[in-house]
Order: sequence, then structure tokens, then C-alpha cells
Amino acid sequence: MEFAYDDRTVELRQRLEAFLTECVYPAEPVHHEQVLAAGDPWARPPVMAELKAQARERGLWNLFLPDARYGAGLTNLQYAPLAELTGRSPHLAPEALNCAAPDTGNMELLAEFGSEAQRKQWLMPLLAGEIRSAFCMTEPEVASSDATNIGTRITRDGDHYVINGRKWWSSGAMDPRCEIFIVMGKTDPDADRHRQQSMILVPRDTPGVTVRRGMRVFGYSDAPHGGHAEIDFTDVRVPVENLVGEEGTGFAIAQARLGPGRIHHCMRLVGMAERALELLCRRVLDRVAFGRPLAEQGVVREWIAESRVRIEQARLLVLKTAWLMDTVGNKGAHTEIQAIKIATPLMAEWVIDKAIQAHGGAGVSQDTPLAELWAAARTLRLADGPDEVHRASLARRELRRWS
Repeated sequence: MEFAYDDRTVELRQRLEAFLTECVYPAEPVHHEQVLAAGDPWARPPVMAELKAQARERGLWNLFLPDARYGAGLTNLQYAPLAELTGRSPHLAPEALNCAAPDTGNMELLAEFGSEAQRKQWLMPLLAGEIRSAFCMTEPEVASSDATNIGTRITRDGDHYVINGRKWWSSGAMDPRCEIFIVMGKTDPDADRHRQQSMILVPRDTPGVTVRRGMRVFGYSDAPHGGHAEIDFTDVRVPVENLVGEEGTGFAIAQARLGPGRIHHCMRLVGMAERALELLCRRVLDRVAFGRPLAEQGVVREWIAESRVRIEQARLLVLKTAWLMDTVGNKGAHTEIQAIKIATPLMAEWVIDKAIQAHGGAGVSQDTPLAELWAAARTLRLADGPDEVHRASLARRELRRWS
């Protein structure tokens, strides 16, 4: 395994670091002020459009897509250190580069499984950053960590499908520019449990679609990810051409979509932890308590050392996973994808927690990014599958080696 950055990655990292320093970090307080002034927590303030324009000018756009027809054509190993950098400002940088969830996963889904007509109508505007999208899988009435529980019905009626059900935590749906929902539901409840589900495209303005409310994440709107919504689908009719792939392939498509999404989250989590550790070190060097800098306190030095060890461990596992995805494919990297999904959010949560503690009251205030970073890291222990599901699956794989 060779993790050294190639020339292209080095050059892109330099460009991205400059973009963060010159544009993104200064925009963080501006973004906050503009959201407050708008009076709508899910509004997209003008500074974001400015950041997107600057990112495109610098050639920092759609870096996540390995398919060169649609994106930068980077491998997972090339993209990993770039995604890590965007994690240093996770509420601005990914969206500025058109590399924010859920659009990334939805674009990958359409690129791999969508028809030519679907790609033309929906993928191309998403790639251009002209619209945003939502992914609607989780439901309030069932344990959605087991996706076979999904109860939303997609029923064939002549040349249309009729959709009935309720979704929540539908990522992306609160963004005012969201125009398309990718909805998972059951087309055949009597089929094999992994062949009951299908994916279908539902334009937001389709009659029968009702966005009931926005869901807050630890009190935050999570607007950079398009927000999350609870949505009713009542006798929603869409043409049969809106089906993604074939009937019964929805579960497989969902798994294919979530694999790259999980590693992207973990790449960014490493950057989030790095930002937190930097803030921690700056704080304890400047802050004096009980007659000496906090940096001279033994417990603080222990936090710093342990943070560095945990970050490096997680980064190496993420890079190994990226390398495996590039060399043997997502299925071949399944064990490692689950391992990083378990380990990396826990690592980032721990490091950010210590940075918060070092900042005292400032750490939980709006004056640093730490509270939002912690909320994001803690949320990722649930998003794309809770820790316990990944641990159970990983244990089954390990046991099969010896049975």
C-alpha cells in the first residue's frame, strides 16, 4: 500500500488550502450573520454563491466523482486528503466545492444507475450546482437501520407509479433549491426481503408531496447539507420512466450509494478533528489559569498527545480503505468501510470534546466552530447506519472466517 500523494493531489491540496485560508475561513462569520439576518435557518446566504463561484474559478469543483465524464476523475486515494481539508470547515467547504451530501451520493447514484434521460434531466443540473436534491429512505414508523423495514409503497398503475408513505431525516429537502427527491419504497412486499424495494425519482413540486417540517440536529438546521425534512407522500403519481434501475433493485442501489458516502464522511471527520486539535492547542497556549498556561497542565498535554495518536490511526485506516476501494472495489473494502464508519466518528467526537473542554464556556458557544463540529460528529454515529449495526455486521464477517 502506497499512500504518498501524487503530483496531482499535491497540486490540488495546495490550491484547496489557499482557498480555505483566503475564502472559506473568512466567510464563516459572514455566513452565520447572513443566516441570522435572513430569519430562515435553512436559507442559503449570498456568501455561499460567492464561494461556489470562487471554487469553480480555481478548478475545485466536483472533486468527489471518480468518473471523469462527470467529475474530476480522482481516485478515492487522491480525493481522501482533499475531503479531509474540506472537513476543517464542514458547513461551508464541501458545498462550496459541490461536494456536499446528499448531492454527492445522489449524483453517484444517477451516474451509475440512472437512465440517459434521468442523467440529462437531473444529473447534469446537479453537477453544475444549479439545483440540489434529497434522499428519502428513513421513516419515522419503522427501525430504518434495517432498510428492509421500509414501509412506503410504490405501486404500478398503468404508465405511472403511485407513492404513499412518510419519510423523515430526508437529507437535502429543506434547501430552497432542492428540486428532486430520490425515494426508496416497496414495489413488491411479497418478494425476497432484499428484492422488495425500488428507487424512484419524485420532483419536489409533484402533487401529493408535502414537506411537513424541517428536522433539527442537536438544535442546528444542518442547512449546508440541505437540511433534513419530514415528508408525506400521498397518492403521488410519477411516470414509470422515473424508476431508477429495475423494480426490486432499490436495496442494492442503496448499499452501492452508501459505501462511498460513508468514506467521504470519514475523510471529512479527520479534517474536523484536525481543526479541533489546532483550536485546542492555540487555546491552551494563550490561556492562563491558576498561575500558568493551560498547556503546562499534565491532563491537557495528555489530551493533545492522545488526540494526535487517534487522528493518525483513523487517517491511516481511511487511506487503507480508499486504496482498497480503488484496487479491489467497494465490495472488497466492505470490512474496512464498516471499520472506519465505527472508528472515525468516535475519534472525532473524542477530540472535539477535549477541545470544547479546553475552551470552557467558549467551547459550547457560537463563538467557535466546536459545538457544531461536535454535533456533526455525534450525528455521524447514526447517519448511514448506526454504530451497532456496523459492529454486528463486522462481527458476523469475522466469525465466518472461523466457522
